[in-house]
Amino acid sequence: MTESNALDPEDRKIVTLARSARARNGVPEGAAVRDETGRTYVAGTVELDSLKLSALRTAVAMAVASGAKSLEAAAVVTEAESAAAEDLAAVRDLGGAGTPVLLAGPDGAVRRSVPAE
Repeated sequence: MTESNALDPEDRKIVTLARSARARNGVPEGAAVRDETGRTYVAGTVELDSLKLSALRTAVAMAVASGAKSLEAAAVVTEAESAAAEDLAAVRDLGGAGTPVLLAGPDGAVRRSVPAE
């Protein structure tokens, strides 16, 4: 487990934004990504009859749709113990295999950071 205070302030910010999205929207997951210019994109889980996306894939899609060329970092707040392979693939597609993905619990405590490989 990583102390939130030990995180870089920009990483702490995306964890906080992801946690807020989850709580505000009452969804299973919240996520935030930071692009190469420092802009952030925040999303929650999307569950429609015709469209189901995890919060992290939604945040990556929002970054791409807004013109992001790369990602510096990603965060997901979830009760799951690990990030789904499809989520890591989406981060890897835009940010590369070394892009850190911070996995935090609902309380905002970062459990681990994994590369998007």
